[in-house]
Amino acid sequence: MGADKIQYIIAMTVYIGAVIAIGFNYAKRASESSDNYLIGGRSLGPWVTAMAAEASDMSGWLLMGLPGVAYWCGLGEAVWTAIGLLIGTYLNWLFVAKRLRTYSHVAGDAITIPDFLSNRFRENKKIILTIAALFILVFFCVYAASCFVAVGKLFSTLFGVEYVYMMLLGAIFVVVYTFIGGFLAESASDFMQGIVMFIALGFVLAFGIFKAGGLSEVIENAKAIPGFLDFFGVASPSLADGVQQVSAGKPLFGEPVKYGPLVIISTLSWGLGYFGMPQVLLKFMAIRKPSELKMSRRIATVWCAISLFAAVLIGIIGRILYPDALLTSSSSESIFILMSSSFFLPLLAGLVMAGILAATISSSDSYLLIAASAFSKNVYHGILKKDATDKQVLAMSRATLIVVAIIAAIIALDEDSVIFKVVSFAWAGFGATFGPIMLFSLFWKRVTRVGAIAGMVAGGGMVFIWKLLVRPLGGIVDIYELFPAFVVSCLVILIVSLLTEKPSQEIQEEFEYVRNYKYDI
Repeated sequence: MGADKIQYIIAMTVYIGAVIAIGFNYAKRASESSDNYLIGGRSLGPWVTAMAAEASDMSGWLLMGLPGVAYWCGLGEAVWTAIGLLIGTYLNWLFVAKRLRTYSHVAGDAITIPDFLSNRFRENKKIILTIAALFILVFFCVYAASCFVAVGKLFSTLFGVEYVYMMLLGAIFVVVYTFIGGFLAESASDFMQGIVMFIALGFVLAFGIFKAGGLSEVIENAKAIPGFLDFFGVASPSLADGVQQVSAGKPLFGEPVKYGPLVIISTLSWGLGYFGMPQVLLKFMAIRKPSELKMSRRIATVWCAISLFAAVLIGIIGRILYPDALLTSSSSESIFILMSSSFFLPLLAGLVMAGILAATISSSDSYLLIAASAFSKNVYHGILKKDATDKQVLAMSRATLIVVAIIAAIIALDEDSVIFKVVSFAWAGFGATFGPIMLFSLFWKRVTRVGAIAGMVAGGGMVFIWKLLVRPLGGIVDIYELFPAFVVSCLVILIVSLLTEKPSQEIQEEFEYVRNYKYDI
């Protein structure tokens, strides 16, 4: 093994050691109760809440998926996605965070999203709870798989070891760490990992601009690629069997593809997904005081704005510096790794690339933990074994975590998986299943239980229908599935709620209490 690889290993071992130390630090508290294990006893401070929410949300997608899209086809899709996510981040913190923190506490002190929705409608037969838990299990298996793909690509690129082995090694580490420390360890390490990701993006961006001769040089060179800097379209790499063609050392591009208003709207609709993201919503529920969410919102929005646009610029700069180094859509997601290993001494490069590891761990531990809680707390304790002790629920959480990780690892076995595409499907699933009903539940008193059930099924189902059956038709319907699915879910909730009996007086009074709740200054 070369000296460079040894230094990579040293740097990442130091980082992994810090993460493991955090896990063991919280192990005792996590094992005290399922409440501590799954939501940390609602004890998070504003900084940890903000950074943990964003780090767990962005995952390896931020350092690999988004730069990869920008590298592959230019500014258009990447920048509109980033704008949509930034708007969604701010609006979610502004409107949803405080109301959900209060409502989840008032509605039976719910500690999971399915719990909250079920308690919100005072369910006897736990239909909402079951549907919500099942959708969470399905989409988080896909989401966790995207994280395992990211860590597999990272390690196989760095060390030249077969992808599958590296992916499985990363998956095992994440499972062991989350198994031990639970929500508090996940949140504390996410805070650290959010900082690592931010610094890594900043370093690579700054050195990339320097290596390229300044932003003006980047812009001039990028203009030579047809459609690469087009806000209303994307560049179109010339492909043969999925590989971009090269002539005289220059990658070839065809005619750029123009974006119509509907495509831009559907790309911006990435922001709608935030209203249904369990890993973000759970952080809102876990903060110790609703009044501290204002500070969290500011921290999260600034972090998100800088990180998203840094990631897009890294992809653009990477194409200028290494135009023919990555010639498939899948391999383009390694541009951050290529730039880091080329710019820095191996030890520093290892620390910078720990940002990818940070992003992967901070997301996959959240996904596994929420999926585990969905089954153990909502299905096992809520339906199958209502007399289960807290210790039994905790044990079931950990067993479910392992099963979900195994399924995710099986999905991630395909080395050619494109992280951006895997994440976009899971993001659409959560956004359309939970986003509309979360907004209606928090802000419309007239929404009914039947409307909620119909809306969740319609939204989640439409994601599959649009992705697998409608979008392949091409033309005007070739748009991101989140947008049509979100709209359909909203319409179904509205129509079915108006056609069914009003919620009980008790439910309406609870809604009014939460709406008029006075927060501490």
